[in-house]
Amino acid sequence: MGDWWYRNITEPGKLPLLLALLSFVATFLITRTITRLIRAGKGPFRNISTGDVHIHHVVPGIFLMLVGGFWAVAAGRHSLASMFAAVIFGVGAGLVLDEFALILYLDDVYWGEQGRKSVEVVMLTAALVVLILTGFTPFGVNDMTPEERGNRAGLALNIAVNCCFALVALVKGKLRTALIGVVVPFVALVGAVRLARPGSAWARRFYRNRHRARARAALRAFRHDRRWAGPRRKIQDWIGGKPDPELARPRR
Repeated sequence: MGDWWYRNITEPGKLPLLLALLSFVATFLITRTITRLIRAGKGPFRNISTGDVHIHHVVPGIFLMLVGGFWAVAAGRHSLASMFAAVIFGVGAGLVLDEFALILYLDDVYWGEQGRKSVEVVMLTAALVVLILTGFTPFGVNDMTPEERGNRAGLALNIAVNCCFALVALVKGKLRTALIGVVVPFVALVGAVRLARPGSAWARRFYRNRHRARARAALRAFRHDRRWAGPRRKIQDWIGGKPDPELARPRR
């Protein structure tokens, strides 16, 4: 267990990534706690404004991401400076992705229904980084022997095929499956061969005249959402706070 922990979690090459992940998650949780206190009118925290302009925390987040990112590039992977850069980058990423919905919709939907996107993206990002830390490598290419790594053609083909599967899953409207499939082998393949979600680019293009396929896709999506939408919303509300129904706005 100790050897696995060192090899996959705390080895020098992955320590900056671990520090970035921890600072990313901690920053998101602290930020959500503070914003929920502000929303409830409790504690000493208040919104930061300059005149009539409300300063969202995505602004310092972008600055910290730039500083941490460029510092990490300059410092390399095995220096003490890279550790500090990773922490700064993780803090900045936590602040930015906590307001991902604001960037996506170009509107202050933090406590609106669309604000759930921020919590979802943060959870997905943290999950992907954890997968990489625990032994998975991008594009699903992991546990390769030196001989297999020497076969660059096979490696390139593996990456290309897996990326194609992930792209098909994305076109079919399966964002989570596509992103996880980039890291975990065969997940993208499953998303690519299954029916597309209604309203996706794939469904609009290939299910236009296939009424049975369109009906099956709609039924499968309905059953999936009915099973998982409720638990997913409860988790999101527990982590990020329950949206305000009065702030619900039509998607643009």
